[in-house]
Amino acid sequence: MTDARILAITGGHVVPVNAPDLPGGTVVITDGVISAVGGSDTAVPDGAETIDARGKWVLPGFVESHAHLGVAEDGEGWSGDDTNEMTDPNGARFRALDGIDIEEVGFRDALAGGVTTAVVKPGSGNPIGGRTVAIKTWGGRTVDEQLIRADVSVKSALGENPKRVYGEKKETPSTRLGVAAVLREAFVAAQNYAAARAHAESKGEPFARNLTHETLVAVLDGELAWDQHCHRHDDMATAIRIAEEFGYRLVINHGTEGHKIADVLAEKNIPVIFGPMFTSRVKVELRDRAIGNLAAIAAAGVQVAITTDHPVVPINFLVHQATLAVKEGLPREVALQALTANPAQILGLADRVGALEAGRDGDVVVWDADPLEIGARSEHVIIGGTVVQQPTPDGGTQVVERGERFR
Repeated sequence: MTDARILAITGGHVVPVNAPDLPGGTVVITDGVISAVGGSDTAVPDGAETIDARGKWVLPGFVESHAHLGVAEDGEGWSGDDTNEMTDPNGARFRALDGIDIEEVGFRDALAGGVTTAVVKPGSGNPIGGRTVAIKTWGGRTVDEQLIRADVSVKSALGENPKRVYGEKKETPSTRLGVAAVLREAFVAAQNYAAARAHAESKGEPFARNLTHETLVAVLDGELAWDQHCHRHDDMATAIRIAEEFGYRLVINHGTEGHKIADVLAEKNIPVIFGPMFTSRVKVELRDRAIGNLAAIAAAGVQVAITTDHPVVPINFLVHQATLAVKEGLPREVALQALTANPAQILGLADRVGALEAGRDGDVVVWDADPLEIGARSEHVIIGGTVVQQPTPDGGTQVVERGERFR
């Protein structure tokens, strides 16, 4: 038996997120998992490696809940763009996991922005884009070694994107009516498939598998969430209508007009992953987009998360979007929750990430100041109890390369 691998971060302003701040606090990570979070009197085990965080801020790693990290490779052009398989309106069988390149430069940007978890999603060109995946942003030789959960949700799109993609092809769907019909037909086919499968199983008869239908059956059974891309309030109303017809768990993604029906979203307990915020109004459905809309949505009682939609906005700007949301009226504590605990809970990852508490993964970031200050910088980034970014004597930071870790 080998000795436990222990890392302690001591003396910093600890922000657990789900509990009161701890000035001069301590976080202990044992074998990659948080084992203690407390004040200055928290015991540090003998032999622990320590990081002196006096004068620093210590927070859980941020969770980017809607990214195309690794499937839309920054700076690679068409050869690195695997975001959308726009050859079939029903792409439920497609998986973002199969297109991720962990050497994409965006992963380094994620560390610089304190992001240690990303939920990577297919794009929004199809009414049904495919399965999403939750990964750590560093630490593996392959993406499989960075997995948190291989299947989180299914990405779907309403509004302008699928209308444009298939309208230009003169194919269905070319209208909002057609997009909604594609979704309904797909779910009806999945219901029929589930019934036929159950019948075959009861008779002991062979049954031909269909990956597209199986994915949607998993949605209907509550195993996967339904990530619905929509900006306009009428598209959100359609999303709610279809979700209630088929009984699946709906998560609004983008939701830039969510303030117009915020009371409805709150009443129906539908969360919103809001953003991206640092873009111009490049299409009609973004006319009423404003950073301040997030504050109105949250004020109505809707659970919110914040997204960059990387690479639409660089992933390291996730925290800056939260800072400007606070400037536009979002309460500070809600802004921090929208970067950590909320996205983890919305997407079923709260057993692993999103807060500093015993039993969660040892994903911790030491900042040189309050991270909501525009000039704050991440120094130490720790994923699974391993330091993957550290400060350098000249005031910069250095990423611990995969070759160094696995050599």
